[in-house]
Amino acid sequence: MATDRPASHRKKTILFIIITSLFFFWGMANNMTDTLLSAFKHILEMTDTQTSFIQFAFYAAYFCFALPAAYLIKCYGYKNGMIFGLLFYAMGSMLFFPAAGFSSYAFYLIAIYIMSGGCSILETVANPYILSMETDSVKALRKLNLAQAFNPVGSISGILMSKFFILDNLQDHSNPNPEIIREELDSVTIVYAGVGEVMLVVMVLLLFMNVPNFSNGFADMPFVKSAKLLFSKRNFRFGLVAEFFYLGAQIGVWSFIVKTVQEVNADCEPSKIYLMAFVSFTFARFFFTYLMKYFQPHILLLIAGISALILSFVVMFGDGISVLIALSAISFCMSLMFPTIFGTALENTGNNRQLGASMLIMSIIGGSFFPSIQSVIAEKLTFQFSYIVPAVCFAVVTAYSISLTSLWKMETKN
Repeated sequence: MATDRPASHRKKTILFIIITSLFFFWGMANNMTDTLLSAFKHILEMTDTQTSFIQFAFYAAYFCFALPAAYLIKCYGYKNGMIFGLLFYAMGSMLFFPAAGFSSYAFYLIAIYIMSGGCSILETVANPYILSMETDSVKALRKLNLAQAFNPVGSISGILMSKFFILDNLQDHSNPNPEIIREELDSVTIVYAGVGEVMLVVMVLLLFMNVPNFSNGFADMPFVKSAKLLFSKRNFRFGLVAEFFYLGAQIGVWSFIVKTVQEVNADCEPSKIYLMAFVSFTFARFFFTYLMKYFQPHILLLIAGISALILSFVVMFGDGISVLIALSAISFCMSLMFPTIFGTALENTGNNRQLGASMLIMSIIGGSFFPSIQSVIAEKLTFQFSYIVPAVCFAVVTAYSISLTSLWKMETKN
C-alpha cells in the first residue's frame, strides 16, 4: 500500500505536467496571433479594419466552441476532449500551408478560427480538470494558478518567436515583389506549422496516458435546468460578469501599452515595456500561487483589484516614469485574476461545473468587446485617458472580490 501511494502520486504529477503544457501552448497561440495583425498589414498591405478580423476570428471561435466542447467532454470524457482540442489546434496550424499557397487572407482567417477553436476546447477541458484534481477548494485554486503561470510563459515565447521568425523577416515593400511576399508568408507558415507538429506529439503522448475523471462535473438533466441551477449561485453569476470584464481589461491594457508609451514621450522603447509587462505578469502568477498558502484567495483578489484600479488612474493622469511603472504593475495585479475568478465562480456548482466552465470560457469574448470602446476613447481623447475602460473593468473585479468576502464570512459563521 505504501509503495502504491508514491507511484500514484508520481502518475498524477506527470499528468499535471502534461496538462500544464497545454496552458503554455494556448498562451503561445494568443500572442503569435496578435503578431499577425502587424505582419499581414505589412505583407498584404491591409488596413487596420481588415486585419482586425484576425482578432475577431480568434475570439469568435472561443465563444462558439466552448459549449460544444462541454457536450463533447460529457459524451467522450476529458481525455478525448483534450485530444480533440489538440487535433483542432494542429489542424488549424497546418492549414497555414494551403493559405500561403493561395495567398488567401480568407483562408488564413479560417485556419486561425479552427486553431483558436482548438484552444477554446483545451481551455474548457483543462481549467476545470485541474480544479478537479484536488478536493480542497483552496488547494485546487493554488494548483490552477500554478498551471496558469505557464500561460504567460507561452505568451512570451510566442512574442519572441514572432519577432525572430516573422517580424524580423519582413522586408521593404516600396517596390512590390511577389517573391518577397511569398518568402514572408512562408516564414509565417513555417512557424505555425512547427507549433502544429508539436501539438501532434503532445496528442500522441495523451493517447497512451491514463487520464482519470476525478469528478465528472456533469449533471444528468436538461441544459436549461442545469443552467438555471448555475445562475441560482451568486458566486457563479457575478463571477461570469467579472470574468467578462476582466478579459476586456487584460486585452485593453496590453493592446494599448505601445501607443501609450509613445504618447507620454518616455525615453524608453515601447517594446521593452510591453515585454516587461509580460515578465511581471508571469512572475506574479508564481508569487500569488505561493501567497495562497497563507492568505485566502478572495483577500488576494481584493488587494489585486484595488491596486489595478489605482494604477489605471496613475496611467491616466501620470507622466514619464510613473506611467511606465504603472503599466508593468497593472500586469502584475492582473496575473491573479483569471484563474481565481474562474475557480471561485465554480465553487459549489457540483455536477454543473463543466457547463459553468464552458460559460466562463465564452466570457473571453469580452477581450474583443472592451478594447473597441477603448480604441474609440483613444481616438477622441488620448491613449492615456482610454485606460478609464480597464479602470471600470477592475472596479467590477473588485466588487466581485468583496462579494466573495461576504460569502466567505457567511460560510465561516455557519
